[in-house]
Amino acid sequence: MTALTAALTIIVQIPVPETRGYINLGDAMVMLSGALFGPAVGLVAGGLGSALADIISGYAHWAPFTFLIKGTEGLIVGVFSRRKRAYLVLLGTVIGGAEMVLGYLAVETALYGMGAALVEVPGNVFQAIFGIIVANISWKILSGRLKTF
Repeated sequence: MTALTAALTIIVQIPVPETRGYINLGDAMVMLSGALFGPAVGLVAGGLGSALADIISGYAHWAPFTFLIKGTEGLIVGVFSRRKRAYLVLLGTVIGGAEMVLGYLAVETALYGMGAALVEVPGNVFQAIFGIIVANISWKILSGRLKTF
């Protein structure tokens, strides 16, 4: 799941010059990792996979922040998904996505100021919504077919 998270993060990247970061589609795998395999896998796949993608893509300065933000995102989704109920998986992905948007907003505000940080919010919201949709559809398809936590 870590490698899949890194790969999906690397495949599509839209640079955001104001924050020296990028928008990507990796949140779908971060969320799916937590939803299918629980909080520990969500934490590791989300944090490590996303940070590894930052390093490989030349955004190493973001890797420590990404590890914390995306790891927490995967952890949150995993905690909510423990009961294997669709509404809890949806709730977990929404809360996890919101944590990702707010986490990057906080770090970007501290590093670059509120103006630059606000430029990336719409992209991060898109990234979260894409992840929520893909993770929930994929979870519905895969949860009964895979041995999960």
